[in-house]
Amino acid sequence: MPEILIRNADTVLTMDDARRELAGADIRICDGLITEIGHGLKSDGAVHEASGCVVTPGLVNTHHHLYQTLTRAVPRAQDALLFGWLKTLYPIWARFGPEEMFVSAQVGLAELALSGCTLSSDHLYLYPNGARLDDTIAAASELGLRFHPTRGAMSIGESDGGLPPDMLVEDEAGILEDCIRVIDAHHDAGEGAMCRVGIAPCSPFSVSRDLMRNAALLARDKGVMLHTHLAENDEDIAYSEANFGCRPGQYAEELGWIGPDVWHAHCVKLDGQEIDLFARSHTGVAHCPCSNCRLGSGIAPVRAMRDAGVPVGIGVDGSASNDSGNLVSEARMAMLLQRVAGGADAMSAREALEIATRGGADVLGRHDCGRLAVGKRADIAIWDTSGVESAGSWDPAALLLAGPTRVKYLFVEGRQIVADGQIATLDLGAAIRRQTELARRIGAEI
Repeated sequence: MPEILIRNADTVLTMDDARRELAGADIRICDGLITEIGHGLKSDGAVHEASGCVVTPGLVNTHHHLYQTLTRAVPRAQDALLFGWLKTLYPIWARFGPEEMFVSAQVGLAELALSGCTLSSDHLYLYPNGARLDDTIAAASELGLRFHPTRGAMSIGESDGGLPPDMLVEDEAGILEDCIRVIDAHHDAGEGAMCRVGIAPCSPFSVSRDLMRNAALLARDKGVMLHTHLAENDEDIAYSEANFGCRPGQYAEELGWIGPDVWHAHCVKLDGQEIDLFARSHTGVAHCPCSNCRLGSGIAPVRAMRDAGVPVGIGVDGSASNDSGNLVSEARMAMLLQRVAGGADAMSAREALEIATRGGADVLGRHDCGRLAVGKRADIAIWDTSGVESAGSWDPAALLLAGPTRVKYLFVEGRQIVADGQIATLDLGAAIRRQTELARRIGAEI
């Protein structure tokens, strides 16, 4: 891969171990790696001028449901709480197939890329009409984003006391068999991997205790990570206490769902004991502030989690519960909500940006990403701070207070994904038009 030089950035926010902030600095990239950071560097390769810009590590999205990009702002679901929201949308999602999964992932990942994201997880837990996890993996590969898809599942339908309709649940033996298939086909455990696969039963109220336990055993046998939803709202807590006789954190511990190879989405309602458990076990959390606001779930205790030592990353969550997939805006919302809950000094702009970069990478076990340092992957976001969003700012590096929400340049593994604010690796307009057609067709069938 040809050498690339990013030259003369106003500020480089490294998020390295020393959290260095460098003025007027250059970054050399070669073969997908950062090979040098300094001043006055020279290169015979491609040069990208970063004057007037702030450079950060690529942002990391730790929780998403990309298929939901096809069902934004569905009228009957706009004002519903979590369980009612799901019951409204399940019959719509049951009409999806492979093309819907592929196109929604294309558009959702492109939206993330434009907001500075270089690495995204995805939680796909329903597979109607022949859809497979492979459909979203193909979309990520075409776009060029680093991807951590998880093979989700639902196995307890309405007839057995679960929340999802029976048409969307799967046989548990078949679920585990397909987990093995996608891991063997797509998971890359090596440093610099473009695709790693996780195992992710949807939630404690849509799968059995046996599947949760067996999924954990399989994940550890295969050396992959585990992911699910946990303690999202008051209904979630009430369900756990009524059906399992304990709180969600205790249930997770009982089934082996804690440890550095596990991350849970939301965790809005964790109590002090559960926070201590996650800190001791290094269990990760994907904080999804906009979705938590949209569904009225509450404000996750991120300040308490961080202070205790819980690994925390940011997630945009599905676009049907957020209606947006802008990761830098999500990080800003995380900062603001902690200030609402704890005061104006509860979280700084820099800390929130750290959670969205280095923090998310660590939650996903990607210590080769999320920071700008020699030897780390060349996943780099370049933000133009010469525009109206930053006009008058005394601290351009405080991007989450006054800065752009769309990246100027984005590199993943040294490959340019965004150029001059536009996706460079696919025809995004064509993908959006096809998604619009699919949404209209599905809407007409409901």
